[in-house]
Amino acid sequence: MKRETLFLKLAVFLMALPVIALCIFAIPPIAFGSADYYPEAAFLKYPVLIGLYLSALAFFIALYQALRLLSYIDRNVAFSDLSVKALKNIKVCAITISAIYIVFLPLIYVVAERDDAPGLILIGMAIIFGALVITFFAAVLQKLLKNAIDIKSENDLTV
Repeated sequence: MKRETLFLKLAVFLMALPVIALCIFAIPPIAFGSADYYPEAAFLKYPVLIGLYLSALAFFIALYQALRLLSYIDRNVAFSDLSVKALKNIKVCAITISAIYIVFLPLIYVVAERDDAPGLILIGMAIIFGALVITFFAAVLQKLLKNAIDIKSENDLTV
């Protein structure tokens, strides 16, 4: 493992740890506790669980793709179609996370109104905004990398 990407790989693992902890310790009590607190919304506990776990799954897939991208950099094949594909997968995962939270934003609004906690809406919107920023950043990097690969292949053909 090269030293240049070691810090970034460690950062990816450290980003995964809190989400794993949330998936194990926080999400089930929140979903089942809210069903007890809001008996009229008890039917929503399983869709909420599924949505949160799907967004966590998309997050872990994006982290895995980031690790693959870093391994391509280690092997000096960063300017390849594999890197473009990894960036595309990261973009798709970020779009998926945004879409899941956009679908659940009305539910977050209802819970925030009932509990008088407007911060919940801001948290939901921050997650959506963060995922959209990652989507656009990955799209720009994907396009730049694709252009660099095209230029590199043209230069290889002319030499």
